[in-house]
Amino acid sequence: EENPMLKRMQVPSQNLEIVYEDPWLSVINKPAGMLSVPGKEDAVSVYSLMREQYPEADGPLTVHRLDMATSGLMLIAKTKRVHQNLQAQFKNRLVRKRYVALLEGIVPKDKGTVDLPLCLNPLDRPRQMVHTEHGKPAITDYQVLERLDGKRTRIAFYPRTGRTHQLRIHAAHPLGLHCPIIGDELYGEKADRLYLHAEYLEFTHPITGETVRITKEAEF
Repeated sequence: EENPMLKRMQVPSQNLEIVYEDPWLSVINKPAGMLSVPGKEDAVSVYSLMREQYPEADGPLTVHRLDMATSGLMLIAKTKRVHQNLQAQFKNRLVRKRYVALLEGIVPKDKGTVDLPLCLNPLDRPRQMVHTEHGKPAITDYQVLERLDGKRTRIAFYPRTGRTHQLRIHAAHPLGLHCPIIGDELYGEKADRLYLHAEYLEFTHPITGETVRITKEAEF
């Protein structure tokens, strides 16, 4: 059965905005509603578009993933060697990331850390759950950017780990910020989109050894 969410959120444009590019890698701005890699349905994904864009690439292209509903920066490797190097940087937590989000509710503290271990909820896939015994470590630093009209919070997230739905649960959970991301159908309420955007990436270039810093501000 076709996933109605995929149908509804399908992005018509076949052109991904390339924010940075050199002979070895590129950084693209993924629109909200596009898959990072192909799912069961034959939907357009960042991976499939990059395969068309770089037919000569000899390795896997997508280094990491963003949730379908999340927009923002994704690293694309053009060679196997670059892919392996970048994946190792992610695994060893050497890549710095910043996300910006709009939350439903007011976060009282200006900054802090959410430390709640996460695992898949086997009775309610694809939702993840907080579980102290079986959960994998999940840590997010945050900084409030703005409190809007007494109802919403604009916030920056700095994830130290990269668990599935980590920022979404850390925002929504009563033991976290208890303020779900606006438009989060899984952990909050529906809106026109999920207001979560990966706006900053910092990593070491696998070939030149230089520090690369890329920013793409959110549209919200």
